[in-house]
Amino acid sequence: MRLKNKVAIVTGGASGFGAGIVRKFVAEGAQVIVADLNLEAALDIAAAAGPAARALRVDVASATDVRLMMEAAELHFGRLDILVNNAGVGHLPQPLEGLPEDDFDRITAVNMKAIYLAMREVVPRFKAQKSGVVLNMASTAGVSPRPRLAWYNASKGWVITATRSSAVELAPFGIRVNALNPVAGETPLLKTFMGEDTPEMRAKFLSTIPIGRFSTPEDLGNAACFLCSDEASMITGVCMEVDGGRCI
Repeated sequence: MRLKNKVAIVTGGASGFGAGIVRKFVAEGAQVIVADLNLEAALDIAAAAGPAARALRVDVASATDVRLMMEAAELHFGRLDILVNNAGVGHLPQPLEGLPEDDFDRITAVNMKAIYLAMREVVPRFKAQKSGVVLNMASTAGVSPRPRLAWYNASKGWVITATRSSAVELAPFGIRVNALNPVAGETPLLKTFMGEDTPEMRAKFLSTIPIGRFSTPEDLGNAACFLCSDEASMITGVCMEVDGGRCI
């Protein structure tokens, strides 16, 4: 019960790493808003988690939706302690000059602007209560970028810098900000990163991970739980690799 009496929002909580974080948070005693553009999937995750979870349809790139998401947490659970900015999108591997502008705009909106919008809403709340934890989902792509994913890599490098900058600025207010850097996992984005999901492509990808497997939702849930718990009260500005040694 490391998160007992804590209230959390997890964006992109209906699938992949987000769903793993939701399940772990609930198991550790938290109450959770499962925020996702896919309401049906969010409802399924919330139903499986039980009364401690509530589903909410949220477009994280919409200022109005983000504001209502914060208000929903306070309305349903009375407060907010933890914000997990997990929602993210990628693009198919391609030459950097070939990415369509609409795809670039979507990446910047979901991977970058959404964090800005969420921080703009949550920081005044956390400052007022002199406590709070923000956890951003970055990526090994922001540390050790792979070719043909230039703009996705860049967006995750932005998340890492935003995390470290925010941590320094907000520490005096009792607010911690950290990030996770997963390697690719069994999530909806896996096929996007690889370009095609074949045994040969998986073997090639796995050959770059010393532990020899992909990140799982459970891996990210466990790491997120630690960084968002009081056990990590001295940890801020950390971008923790959960990558089986990929970035060494």
